[in-house]
Amino acid sequence: MEVEVKPIKQPHHAAALRAAFPATIPVLTGYLCIGMAYGLLMANAGYGVFWALLLSLLCYAGSMEFVAVSLLTAGFDPVQALLMALMINARHAFYGLSMLEKYRGTGWARPFLIFSLTDETFSLVSTLEPPDGVTRRDFYFWISLLDYLYWQVGSVLGALIGGLLPFDTTGLDFALTALFIVLFLEQWRKRENRPAALIGLGCTAVSLAAVGADRLVIPAMVLILAVLLGGRNKLCD
Repeated sequence: MEVEVKPIKQPHHAAALRAAFPATIPVLTGYLCIGMAYGLLMANAGYGVFWALLLSLLCYAGSMEFVAVSLLTAGFDPVQALLMALMINARHAFYGLSMLEKYRGTGWARPFLIFSLTDETFSLVSTLEPPDGVTRRDFYFWISLLDYLYWQVGSVLGALIGGLLPFDTTGLDFALTALFIVLFLEQWRKRENRPAALIGLGCTAVSLAAVGADRLVIPAMVLILAVLLGGRNKLCD
């Protein structure tokens, strides 16, 4: 008499983790390098591992963390820090608007998904769909959590190395810009993403010409949103 052996089902979180991890490998390599650069800058400014990790845990915004190093070493001006944070991170408001449908119904994971929506995580969750048998909530949660952990590990490693070894940090603040370029090139490889990339480049160029490099972020984001909404309305009509 043959006995039917039923396959053991993986817990849904394990299946989601196995599906999410390969997608985050590019972010893993980028965040370890950039996180280490941030940790080195913190150590060079006189802040130890604890402070580097604490800032990364609470202020999970790579570009703002790099700026925060200079804000911490200068005379503290809370109004300037607030305005700087709003200008640098204003783009996240537009990310959030575009993710309303993707994150609908994610329940307990929703607050963390909102908190952890960085540029790199947005690049993944906005283009990837979960495989069969994996819920959207679990898939996006693991992508977001893995990216978050990569950044913490990189920050700690950088702070440890910077605290133990003398290190010339000249040029390290360009690491974040380099990652953005890599992400853009990755998006450019997909033909269907190229119109959006060209819109972003065009709007940024117009804002640069109009207001200059120091104030282009918010005007560029507003212009991009206006163009995308205008195009969407035309399609709906």
